[in-house]
Amino acid sequence: MEPIKFKEVNKTLKPPVKWDKDKNGKCGDLPIFTDSQQNISLWKLSWKERWQILKRGKIWLGIYSGPTQPVIWLDTQKTVFKKD
Repeated sequence: MEPIKFKEVNKTLKPPVKWDKDKNGKCGDLPIFTDSQQNISLWKLSWKERWQILKRGKIWLGIYSGPTQPVIWLDTQKTVFKKD
């Protein structure tokens, strides 16, 4: 999967300052929308990943963070932004 830009992007997160790509793997920029309460990113799946989801029906989610799990959500809608 790769993160992709979308119309509402208003910030780009960079890899952590002390990120060790040899130890932890690649960590690139993450375009997000933020409103100071939540960060939203959009991810594009390869055809192989799409097939794996259809076959297994599962998605793993890993978050590098502190000692607690932050609140997260996943969705598959065309857009999560509601027009006023």
